[in-house]
Amino acid sequence: MIIVETKKIEELAESLAGKKKVLIVGCNGCVGIHQQGGERQAEELAELFKLDKVLKNVDTTVTSILRQCDKSIVKDALTDLAAEADAILSMACGAGVQVVAESFDIPALPAHNTSFIGVQERESETFYERCVACGNCILHLTGGICPVTRCPKSHMNGPCGGLYNGKCETDKNRDCAWILIYNRLKALGELDRLKTIMEPKDFSKKTHPRSQEA
Repeated sequence: MIIVETKKIEELAESLAGKKKVLIVGCNGCVGIHQQGGERQAEELAELFKLDKVLKNVDTTVTSILRQCDKSIVKDALTDLAAEADAILSMACGAGVQVVAESFDIPALPAHNTSFIGVQERESETFYERCVACGNCILHLTGGICPVTRCPKSHMNGPCGGLYNGKCETDKNRDCAWILIYNRLKALGELDRLKTIMEPKDFSKKTHPRSQEA
């Protein structure tokens, strides 16, 4: 089960600054099941854009797909629509946003803060962690790659001194999260984002154990 909370409209406007055509993508998987980020919510968000003094000038296209955490579904369903957009605003959880970000050469931004994740294990399948549900998503600042999850130290402002040949000191086969972020932002023409010093992460929102009412 995945629980998300929609970001404030002011934050969405800031993350979409300069974008003229935005593809809003609902997720009918885990988030949509709980009526938080499915097709209807994507359409409602597009309507809110029309009421905002900044976002009302943004040309939005709304669609919804089965699961944004499945790269094959994302590519098949969104390739043509993404080609006509300046950015993708994902209604999925943090993991889904990252899959979308890895699939296209335009920014993929989170519409939500992911606050609670429950995972059902499946035999003979491998899952790779992409979101720790920190409750304050920063993927719009890091090119759709989460340093909180993908850096073992959760560094917020670049790599640590253990970086060697682009690899993490904890595993020589693991790419350094901040090298991935740098390369992604460079490809997007958004390296200026690295000039912003991010505050230390407030982990109080993910103190364990947590509970979530249905």
